Amino acid sequence: MQNQLEQLIQTHNIILFDGVCVLCSAWANFMIQHDPQYQFKLVSVQSKLGQQLLSTYQLPTDHFETMVLLEQGQLYTESTAFLRIIQRVGFPYSILKYGKVIPKVVRDFAYRRIALNRYWLFGQTEQCYVATADVQQHFLSDELLT
Repeated sequence: MQNQLEQLIQTHNIILFDGVCVLCSAWANFMIQHDPQYQFKLVSVQSKLGQQLLSTYQLPTDHFETMVLLEQGQLYTESTAFLRIIQRVGFPYSILKYGKVIPKVVRDFAYRRIALNRYWLFGQTEQCYVATADVQQHFLSDELLT
């Protein structure tokens, strides 16, 4: 199973997101809408695959404070993950990539304020994000680990 996981990591650019967070689920929907070339694969942190990916990178598996991007096996979090993703999304959103001129400490501070208060600000659902058949190709599923 470790070989399968390693192959997924090397083959796909993976975005791990909190599947019960309303803001994070909206982000997943945004990516589905604005990534028609399937540059990224989405994985909920609550899924079996998400939990294994978090463990592989020694990230918490029970408390989620950041979106995670795994790009060619490299781990990116917080504002850096967001900026790396958004630069590959089409115009006008890709303009946000210029946010990298803001010092990382400032960007990450702002990111953390939103991340730590996201349930209070945007809400949370009782059920984890469920990918419907028409968007399934944007996701990596747990079945890939069997």
